[in-house]
Amino acid sequence: MLAQRVVTAVVMLAVLLGALLAPQPWILVALLVVVAASALWEWLRLTWPAPSSMPLVCALIVAAVFSVLARQWLAAAPQAWFALLLSLAMRWLLPAVAAVWVLGGVGLVVQGRSSARSGSVCLGVFGIAAVAAAWLALVQLFLRHGAWFLVSLLALVWFADIAAYFSGKAFGRRKLAPRVSPGKTWEGAAGGVLAATVWIVASSFVQGSFGFALRQRWSWTGIIVIAIGLAALSIIGDLFESLLKRRAGVKDSSGLLPGHGGVYDRIDALLPVAPVAFLLIAGWQ
Repeated sequence: MLAQRVVTAVVMLAVLLGALLAPQPWILVALLVVVAASALWEWLRLTWPAPSSMPLVCALIVAAVFSVLARQWLAAAPQAWFALLLSLAMRWLLPAVAAVWVLGGVGLVVQGRSSARSGSVCLGVFGIAAVAAAWLALVQLFLRHGAWFLVSLLALVWFADIAAYFSGKAFGRRKLAPRVSPGKTWEGAAGGVLAATVWIVASSFVQGSFGFALRQRWSWTGIIVIAIGLAALSIIGDLFESLLKRRAGVKDSSGLLPGHGGVYDRIDALLPVAPVAFLLIAGWQ
């Protein structure tokens, strides 16, 4: 099992690095389309009222829509309808999804109603909106600021996740959300938040990073508060998926990634972070 996890992790890292370093931006954008559609399929499988082919159909439709949008995005002269749609999405979709994550996501995790039925139209609709917002934010950040900027943002989530795991193993005593994820502790969460905050502060001195962009717009107090908030939000994203899986009675969102579960399992913490991070550096556009 460990060997399988390592091999899958190496392959995923190689694919990601290859896309990030590719001379043409469409390669990473295409990869993000595949990742978003896969994660959406898994999300809808967890929330659909009954076993059905509809989650796959919805994911394929979304993938087709994203592909059309990506082609316009990368075109030398995008059509007028795309510019209007993109403006509306950045002005309304991203703030709305961010607000739902901060208010609704936190509320559902705190309630921890893991015994509730898995099927939920509201959760399914939110899944589509959440994946769309994260995809839009990540593509926009990549096209505006480049690969290093995107990696520095992803690193915030990675540091929070890795540090939370090891801090929880070493010091974990008090359960963070026992009805949702019994293995997570307050001590682990604190370690994750601390590591993410240290990363943001340290990377803020490196030009072209997410932390550097924050330093151009916010005070040091604001930067630290933002780092803590984003790290906490990444934990909420993780716990939210755990809640969906408990409601559906499954261990993993799918088996697409051998040894790692599904794509949603790998990006659950990023989904709430991406739109909020975009808004923090770009504002309400």
